[in-house]
Amino acid sequence: MMTRASTASIAPSPGGGAIINGMGLVGLHHVSINVDDVDAALGFYVGVLGLKVRPDRPDFSFGGAWLDAGGQQVHLIEATSPPDLGQHFALAFTDLPELVGALRDQGFEVSDPVRSGTSLQSFMDDPAGNRVELHQPGVFAADR
Repeated sequence: MMTRASTASIAPSPGGGAIINGMGLVGLHHVSINVDDVDAALGFYVGVLGLKVRPDRPDFSFGGAWLDAGGQQVHLIEATSPPDLGQHFALAFTDLPELVGALRDQGFEVSDPVRSGTSLQSFMDDPAGNRVELHQPGVFAADR
């Protein structure tokens, strides 16, 4: 079983760079979220938001699914969702106002798109109560 790193062990390396400098961090591979009903979650993430089911999920001892979300993945884990304490993940879209309108037309509750830096963002909950940010990057020029 993995344990959390103590805050004492999390310190800048002596040269001021990250401890893993030169070891090839290439980006975010996946996020995993707990869902109490995998079929309902698949209906939402695949049928509504357009993610694709990956066929390469191993046969674990628990239910779930692996989904493609552009160049990254969302892993659904069949388990109780944690309480909402502000945690969320973001999916990027090309036209957020149009997406929000389409979702609302289908009866989904979605927050109004608001500016966040150079982007637009809205929020909604999946069927398990996980908060999902709907994000449109690069809408506005960077403030100088």
